[in-house]
Amino acid sequence: MSQAGTVHAGVAPRQRLRSAPRARLRRGVRRLGFWLSVVVIVSPAILVFLWMLSLSLKNEIDNLAYPPVFVPDPPTLKNYVQVFTENSMGLYFWNSVVVSGGATLIALLVGVPAGYGIARLQAHRLTVLILIARMTPALSYLIPLFTVFQFLGLNNTLTALVITHLVITVPIVVYIMAGYFETLPKELEEAALIDGGSAWTLFRYVALPLARPGIVVGTILAFIFSWNNFVFGAVLAGRATRTLPAAVYNVLTFEQLAWGPLAAAAIVVTLPVLVLTIFIQKEIVAGLTAGGVKGG
Repeated sequence: MSQAGTVHAGVAPRQRLRSAPRARLRRGVRRLGFWLSVVVIVSPAILVFLWMLSLSLKNEIDNLAYPPVFVPDPPTLKNYVQVFTENSMGLYFWNSVVVSGGATLIALLVGVPAGYGIARLQAHRLTVLILIARMTPALSYLIPLFTVFQFLGLNNTLTALVITHLVITVPIVVYIMAGYFETLPKELEEAALIDGGSAWTLFRYVALPLARPGIVVGTILAFIFSWNNFVFGAVLAGRATRTLPAAVYNVLTFEQLAWGPLAAAAIVVTLPVLVLTIFIQKEIVAGLTAGGVKGG
């Protein structure tokens, strides 16, 4: 028995030593496959952004050159100066901040309590209705909203744009928060309820502090979708109330297509959201993963 035990004791370490390189090889292959997939998925967007940045830093001669010139030599900021001086880009940037920020703030005030109510009452049919409202094309809202705003005298105003962008921001916030509140443990709320807490107390002092990651995700996604909206700004805004996506369209001219100013305007639209996403990407990932485990 002692000899057999000694043999088995000697075989086990050998098997572990043999399997260790195979396990490392499998992990290496998986890691390599993961990063190759990331490169394949992300590289087109990165290449497009880099090419757009290159166009914005070159003069028109280099932009129209063949073969194409990728690296600006020398780089110039003339296109950015032209965009801001000839198209009031600073005003349009401020309009986008006001419209997207206002619509996101109102969506948080409405959507966070609504998401909490839907989660606690298990009102999943309301969630479906909210998704339908979110998936409905924006053009479907234009005619009735334009008629209402014309009757109220709100056409070509930032107030009209803020109200219109609620169609975008409110469903996003409600849907994300409803999913996130469902992941929170109900035991804490039940304990507060036993102690005599009201429904508002449960929401304000128990659920709301725990839902911070979900609120961050809802805020960022609502702001991004509102910021990138083109249709509402192009139809309902006036010359002085356009947002940045609609203002980029004004850079196009009938005489010629100036690639440099157009790329510079596109960078101005893209850069704020891109920087914001980079700085708080950890919060976004944490909120989305936490809200995605509901329902097991």
